[in-house]
Amino acid sequence: MKNKSTVTASGFPDPEIWGGIECTINRVENEYRDQLEDTGHYKREDDLALFAELGIKKIRYPVLWERHERELNETIDWTATTTKLEKIRKLKIEPVVGLLHHGSGPAFTHLEDPAFPALFARYAAKVSAKFPWIKYYTPVNEPLTTARFSGLYGAWYPHKKDDRSFVSILLHEIKATILAMQEIRKNNPDARLLQTEDLSRVHSSPSLSYQAEFENHRRWLTYDLLCGRVDIHHPLWHWLQYCGATKKDLNFFIKHPCPPDIMGFNYYVTSERYLDEELERYPSSMHGGNGKHSYVDTEAVRLQQLGLSELLREAWERFTIPIAITECHLACTREEQIRWLHDTWTTCRELCKLGVDIKGVTAWALLGAYDWNSLLTKRKGYYESGVFQLLNGQPRPTAIAKMVKTLAHNENYHHPLLLQGGWWKKEKTLPVSSLAAPVIIIGKHGTLARAFSTICLHRNIPVIALSRKDIDILSAESIRAAIDHYRPWAMINASGYLKVDDAEANQAECFSINATAPALLAQICNASGIPFMSFSTDLVFDGNKISPYHETDAVKPLNIYGASKAEGERRMLHTNPQALIIRTSAFFGPWDIYNFPHMVLENLNRGSTFTAAHDVVVSPTYVPDLVNRSLDLLIDGEYGIWHLANKGMTSWADLAIEVAERGGLDKKKIISCTAAEMNWAASRPLFTALESETGIMLPSLDNALERYFHQKTA
Repeated sequence: MKNKSTVTASGFPDPEIWGGIECTINRVENEYRDQLEDTGHYKREDDLALFAELGIKKIRYPVLWERHERELNETIDWTATTTKLEKIRKLKIEPVVGLLHHGSGPAFTHLEDPAFPALFARYAAKVSAKFPWIKYYTPVNEPLTTARFSGLYGAWYPHKKDDRSFVSILLHEIKATILAMQEIRKNNPDARLLQTEDLSRVHSSPSLSYQAEFENHRRWLTYDLLCGRVDIHHPLWHWLQYCGATKKDLNFFIKHPCPPDIMGFNYYVTSERYLDEELERYPSSMHGGNGKHSYVDTEAVRLQQLGLSELLREAWERFTIPIAITECHLACTREEQIRWLHDTWTTCRELCKLGVDIKGVTAWALLGAYDWNSLLTKRKGYYESGVFQLLNGQPRPTAIAKMVKTLAHNENYHHPLLLQGGWWKKEKTLPVSSLAAPVIIIGKHGTLARAFSTICLHRNIPVIALSRKDIDILSAESIRAAIDHYRPWAMINASGYLKVDDAEANQAECFSINATAPALLAQICNASGIPFMSFSTDLVFDGNKISPYHETDAVKPLNIYGASKAEGERRMLHTNPQALIIRTSAFFGPWDIYNFPHMVLENLNRGSTFTAAHDVVVSPTYVPDLVNRSLDLLIDGEYGIWHLANKGMTSWADLAIEVAERGGLDKKKIISCTAAEMNWAASRPLFTALESETGIMLPSLDNALERYFHQKTA
């Protein structure tokens, strides 16, 4: 049912849905890092059309200084940027153009350079002359935040760690913004300033209230300076001078006010901070201080916070300038990502009704982001998906895309997992029986089902695990009864006949459990409109490839078990084309004893030898990784056959040796042999390493083994 955007009694309509791509170009030491090179946006022609399909009204889009003017006074080649901006215009999306995004400028200047503001303004003039139709600008993204990380914390160039550098950098950024807007308005008098900043708030223990009070004055400096409010009556007037700002420096902002037309707030789960003097609660690497007291600066979300609604009210009452949420993103599991965006959207709608003028909510990181877990200080290739997930260099819409599209078209968005609160909320759990639809897990006592139950509990996803006593998966009546009783939003089949060698003598039972039952479950879920996911195996292949198997490779099983799984795949997709089937391989996890690494450790710990084949190559899969990624795909509404295995391949013998070494045990007790010498009843393919054509992959096997041993000993 459509919920038309209406003007409230206070005159403020519902906020629009906007979009933004993580576009930082910043400098760490002498290396520049461009997020849009990392995500491949520059080379893809279809990204903007994908964004337009979401229905967004505005897009935060970069025309960044470092990319366009690398040498002083060089002739700028606008060709590629013109193509992108004209396409945005043709798609009827209004761009909010950014000129500096957490950057320090080209190599011929830097944030502490006194010439920086004027040089930046000259670049802004060139941009606005080339594109005089552009109305909205964010000349410098998050000036205060950039000043903190570049001048106070030393993470970004010029890597300073003192108040004087922080103040110098901040004043240069704000002056650059004012001068840039003056130049821009010469070419477009109607140009609007949309100034972004982190919507922060600092809390503290009682003895650190003075430090929190100081930082809570400091957090407004971007807007106070732009609005000409930093005068002799400002709480930080004398502190700014103590840190090197002259009266002439500060008077510039009083004489040349440039208040934002829209205040753009970026609110993250880490935006609110807590200063805690109880150092023993934290690792020593987190300890810091101000020279007077030692303390830890940590996320307030786990201790004490105001929340988005109160912070936006505070900003509105202080400035009475229209507001937008210009970045809304959470690096977490898929259901938490949609919960975070939905919470933000709901909060902003409610505030509009109460008289707070909020223009838009921006779904940030449309293409995801790289290495923000290290604040871009390390190039590890750590990727967090956003509205789209990059797979093999191509954007795949996630569940967030569906949500954004729904909200952008003025419709209410519903998903059963929104009835459960995100991890940042104190009250997270609602009674499963009364409100929150669960996911049904078939195969309650199996390794995979137990892992799903454990991880769903951790992710705050309501779950009902059913055993063979609870449901007869070969009975349509029993399956329908379970669906009618529990009313699930999805079903996961984690059951199966798993004994590969025994299957040779028990073909009927194996096919019944691995083919007939999954097909029946898939069929009934399809008829009931319930998403369905099941699991298959690498043993559907014959092992004759010399490179990893992909989803489209022909199946040709060598044994009864593999044949039953292949037939199960065929039947499931025949009865339910929307079924999601995950092929995986040799999975192991920290919560059970029925896996290869545990058997290696158990045998070696009691002094026995362990025999493993050196000519059988597989892709071992860590169960927590498998379950988490499978759940994301299920929530995203994916279907068809997907390969999920940890990145890498190994023989069983090499894996046994690796496990022995990591466990501090005698690897000489590992006996390496051929597959023929294992005397298996069922034939085994010699090579079944898995890769996905989509590009989706789990962390490396080395990383998985490290976490396996850590969790077993924790």
